[in-house]
Amino acid sequence: MTHDARRYFALPSPFAMKRGGELHGARVAYETWGELSPARDNAVLILTGLSPSAHAASNAEDPSDGWWEAMIGPGKAIDTSRWFVICVNSLGSDKGSTCAASINPASGEPYRLQFPELSLEDVANAAHAAVSSLGIDQLACLIGCSMGGMSALAYMVLHPGSVRAHISVDTAPQAQPFAIAIRSLQREAIRLDPRWNKGHYSETSYPEDGMSIARKLGVITYRSAMEWNGRFARIRLEAENRDDNPFGFEFEVESYLQGHAQRFVHTFDPNSYLYLSRASDWFDIAEYGDGSIMEGLKRIRIEEAMVIGVSTDILFPLEQQEQIAEGLKAAGAAVEFVALNSPQGHDAFLVDIPNYSRAIGGFLARL
Repeated sequence: MTHDARRYFALPSPFAMKRGGELHGARVAYETWGELSPARDNAVLILTGLSPSAHAASNAEDPSDGWWEAMIGPGKAIDTSRWFVICVNSLGSDKGSTCAASINPASGEPYRLQFPELSLEDVANAAHAAVSSLGIDQLACLIGCSMGGMSALAYMVLHPGSVRAHISVDTAPQAQPFAIAIRSLQREAIRLDPRWNKGHYSETSYPEDGMSIARKLGVITYRSAMEWNGRFARIRLEAENRDDNPFGFEFEVESYLQGHAQRFVHTFDPNSYLYLSRASDWFDIAEYGDGSIMEGLKRIRIEEAMVIGVSTDILFPLEQQEQIAEGLKAAGAAVEFVALNSPQGHDAFLVDIPNYSRAIGGFLARL
């Protein structure tokens, strides 16, 4: 029996997109935990990375573990006995929100590449509309992880006064060339798969090879060289586990990446992946500060912030978290900067729960 705790918010129609075009009859999926206080002042919004759904933690309607299960719940770092927690699935994601795989009401067919160009500002505006629909004028705290951290910066700069405190997790004020290069290769792998067919694939003719390579590239950059060395060294596969093709898998790390890729393909719509990936490349807070990251960040008005980064993160390097901390401080917020030495790289926020719990739980307890 499948459980679904998702709720849906119908976006204003038409919903105008930053880069032109509009959506009609669009929606975003979200889930909630805890109770909204009578004063409606205890809401915490979580914006996610590229691939997660709104199911950040288990709840009565869906008891399956969420992607941040260890962080959210009664007595946990994000304590649902105190906070009303909302997690919104990004506009453009295929986990319940309107995306490239959704039916275009104008044609009755899936949008595919007719979906309007997507920006993280659109993701932020859609999330803000969903929060407002719940009668919440100001969030007690906005938490953004990875891509969701960039969406969170857009949310705060576009909707002044809508956020009191912010927790920035492993993110960046703009994509750097290394991150853009990796995502560009991921998109190229998908587009070069013949079964992608210019966006016209089906479940039976799905660009499995392209999505597999894209996922492997992602996983490589989500972790650090230190972790790869520690986990796999140069361990070779047992003879019976090797494939006998010329240049087939020989090392355990290759087999690990293959397993990761196999679990990912067919769980995500390739066109939606392309749209969200490119939206991440396009985001730049400097657009709001006459070309200056610092000036863009200074336009964000909040009371308090915690900025968390990891020294081993190659995708969103620590100096980018420092920029966010400095910019929010220059804007007048009381900012706490937390630099963790977790070996897990960018994915540390999903894995190094003790350190992230201590930081996030401590910050929220002081609010």
